[in-house]
Amino acid sequence: MKTDTLNIINADCLEYMRGVEDNHFDLAITSPPYNMNLRVNYRGDGYCSRQVTKEISTKYTGYSDNLPMEEYEKFIDGVLKELLRVSNTVFFNIQMITGNKPALFRLLGKYAEEIKEVVIWDKGHGQPAIGEGVMNSRFEFLLILGGRPITRAFKDASFNRGTLDNVWNIKKKPSKVEGHSASFPVELVNKILKSFGQSGCKVIDPFLGTGTTAIACQEFGAEFTGVELDEDYFKAACDRMKSESLQMSLFS
Repeated sequence: MKTDTLNIINADCLEYMRGVEDNHFDLAITSPPYNMNLRVNYRGDGYCSRQVTKEISTKYTGYSDNLPMEEYEKFIDGVLKELLRVSNTVFFNIQMITGNKPALFRLLGKYAEEIKEVVIWDKGHGQPAIGEGVMNSRFEFLLILGGRPITRAFKDASFNRGTLDNVWNIKKKPSKVEGHSASFPVELVNKILKSFGQSGCKVIDPFLGTGTTAIACQEFGAEFTGVELDEDYFKAACDRMKSESLQMSLFS
């Protein structure tokens, strides 16, 4: 089943969400920037921004991805607060890396009462670590927040008892858009929708990126809103959707 309801917006996601009423969306499915380019300094007692090189560290062409740790934590905190306000259940994909580790675990503590479940996304292969003595990172977190988090049971789950594990083996795929190598695979979004969504449900992705969530929602039959700040990625996502014959409404 397909839907014609795809709203694609070129805007700041926090500014957009502040204008949305409470519980407007059923699901939020998203993956924020990971702060990939914030590194430990040579003394090992603080942080610095590493040189952004295409070969090893660039995930986005128009975003440095190197906020100071406190600023990154504040930014993600603000996004989570708004997502929990405007949507019933949040699926938040993030990888633990040097540039976000303290912020991520402080936020896990802060949102302990909102975390319903944690899924481990096993990508099947970890990209070789750049530094000596560093383990390859093969998995990412899929944090599920909201939806009456005091219980691990999902009231409107679409999977049968005993059929869904909380470790998902899904291989990472190359990005569909040049200059954006941080997109998650459409199979990951499909699994979320098929396991927890309902046809016609309202979904938001505040970090639209290359439009992966939009494509999965179109095929599933969900009403989708995607927000992307970067104008080049916004245009690339629109071109990708047009190439897949998706109908959408554009806003800026």
